[in-house]
Amino acid sequence: MGAEAIRRNDAHIAEAIAELKALLGDRLSMAPAVLEQHGKDESYHPVMAPDAVAFAQSTEEVSAIVKICAAHKVPMIPFGIGTSLEGGVAALQGGITIDVSQMNRILEVNTADMDCRVQAGVTRKQLNEHLRDTGLFFPIDPGADASLGGMAATRASGTNAVRYGTMRENVLSLTVVTADGRIIKTARRSKKSAAGYDLTRLFVGSEGTLGIITEVAVRLYGVPEQISSAVCAFPDMEGAVNSVILTIQSGIPVARIELLDEVQMGACIAYSKLEGYQPAPTLFFEFHGTEAGVAEQVEMVKAIAADFGGTDFKWATKSEDRTALWEARHKAYYAALSLRPGAKGWPTDVCVPISRLAECILETKKDIAASGMLAPLVGHVGDGNFHLVYVIDPDSPEELEQAKALNDRMVMRALAMEGTCTGEHGVGYGKMDFLVAEAGEAVSIMRQIKLALDPDNLMNPGKIIRL
Repeated sequence: MGAEAIRRNDAHIAEAIAELKALLGDRLSMAPAVLEQHGKDESYHPVMAPDAVAFAQSTEEVSAIVKICAAHKVPMIPFGIGTSLEGGVAALQGGITIDVSQMNRILEVNTADMDCRVQAGVTRKQLNEHLRDTGLFFPIDPGADASLGGMAATRASGTNAVRYGTMRENVLSLTVVTADGRIIKTARRSKKSAAGYDLTRLFVGSEGTLGIITEVAVRLYGVPEQISSAVCAFPDMEGAVNSVILTIQSGIPVARIELLDEVQMGACIAYSKLEGYQPAPTLFFEFHGTEAGVAEQVEMVKAIAADFGGTDFKWATKSEDRTALWEARHKAYYAALSLRPGAKGWPTDVCVPISRLAECILETKKDIAASGMLAPLVGHVGDGNFHLVYVIDPDSPEELEQAKALNDRMVMRALAMEGTCTGEHGVGYGKMDFLVAEAGEAVSIMRQIKLALDPDNLMNPGKIIRL
């Protein structure tokens, strides 16, 4: 749903702003720079700024803000850190952005039960720093230092998903403010329940269209006795991807398998100043477990990689070396942008069954080569998910059109392989048409759920589905 298809009421917005100003004082901002910051994410999508930004500090305050906006029929857009990639924070019809970044308290850590509860603005790095002395960690690690509320809202995953799963598997409970201002808790602390509808999973991945997540309870894991990382270069993409497929099919419990094509690897080498590596198709591995278990995993993976031409395993067992290696991987997006100063990135992703991964990647690489576009490839290939960044001039209609055509081909190829249009970026408003192609009649059920929970379409309108 484009901005031109959505109507707004300036008088209602002005009334809501007046009431919010009385409630929040200086924590309601209409400064142009603040509005612009909250009208964009890290994608190529243009800035679509709200009319005001409300900085909330508690669940009760979010509820009060929502009640004011609902009374005046004013759109509400939740905002964490702003690292989404499909326009999910854009204020398509203006309204009030509700920023939860000041809601950044870690509320409880239950070490015996290996879980914790945090406010939505807590970031993944902040949580793991807090857990440093407990022997526990939270494994979900999207490239950015995202907020846990945003990660839950977009069903994020990251490099550890092949072993630990995504936010869908690791969120135990949510506190949510609904479209009419009610505060609900979706579940209790038990690791499983058969009581009623699974509201937790309903809100995980809802991208702020059904309610605003204010607290998140998540699973924690014990820090492994032994952690070892390795980098292995391959002569071609086919060998690298087939190594991944056989590793997964062999049941080797690797924690991370990341693929970087030769373009992305070259960018990371230059951007993160990695020494001793070559710009070739490359796999990053990480192994978790006991010392003996890790040694066994390593030998099995080395044998598989060797069969597909993988050479020169480089190891990182020291904590600081591993951190540098994975930091370089997490900065891949910014490394890609550095290849063309002044350009912007159009990031996109798909996910396919692991058996179709090599075919999907190789066909995509052929399209990129034929187009002449700059589009580095990187992927969480252990679970069949890969990403492209089209590095483009956003002021060039020709480049935008070319990137769109390539993206359309890649997504439709993935759907034809029984895959999905987005493994972890979410739908936002950038992939709404692809969701229809993927889910078919199921979208009508999504629409009914949306209207039941948000009948006035005030919660992040214009995202995920058209009404």
